[in-house]
Amino acid sequence: MPELALDVDLPTNSLPEQSAVRKRPKPGERRVQILEALATMLEQPGAERITTSALAARLDVSEAALYRHFASKAQMFEGLIEFIEQSVFTLVNQIAEREADPGARSRRLVTMVLQFAEKNPGMTRVMVGDALVFENDRLQDRMNQFFDKLESSLKQNLRDAATASGAATPTVDAQIRASVTVAFMVGRLQRFARSGFKRLPSEHLEASLAIVLA
Repeated sequence: MPELALDVDLPTNSLPEQSAVRKRPKPGERRVQILEALATMLEQPGAERITTSALAARLDVSEAALYRHFASKAQMFEGLIEFIEQSVFTLVNQIAEREADPGARSRRLVTMVLQFAEKNPGMTRVMVGDALVFENDRLQDRMNQFFDKLESSLKQNLRDAATASGAATPTVDAQIRASVTVAFMVGRLQRFARSGFKRLPSEHLEASLAIVLA
């Protein structure tokens, strides 16, 4: 089977690196630095719950300085979730525009999500909820909605594929397959996070997708 390829750019942890020469950040730059530091701290395997004290120490600023940019730690996590949502769904839309075949769209969507997680280990811990334990419940609710939206995109692709193949119940078939596919993705992300980022989400991916999306 040919290798699955993506002609979309997968973003990694947040925005371009900040200049070390400039001492006073530009407007909005400190906010980016805080989110980058939080994402980097989440990349440490087995990292415990991150406190604002530890985050401030990493940035060599006071906790008060953090709260000038974010009203709470929950807002910091929301900033990471916004990055995940914008990055992933921008690419979902690109795939939909570039790939006419619905079966190929589904494979590319799954591949893209897993590659995004592989390039952004800290974000993976947010996506599967490991980093959100003991945080505000709305954060986990938002990530649940993220996967629900992915499932809806897959359902549409799979329904189109089932209809094209002459399936008797394309809507029901697509709903079941989309649910199974999202469970597969979440399982791969959880394994990646809980293995200390050693078991890559893309491991044997082509063979796995041939079974999941057969």
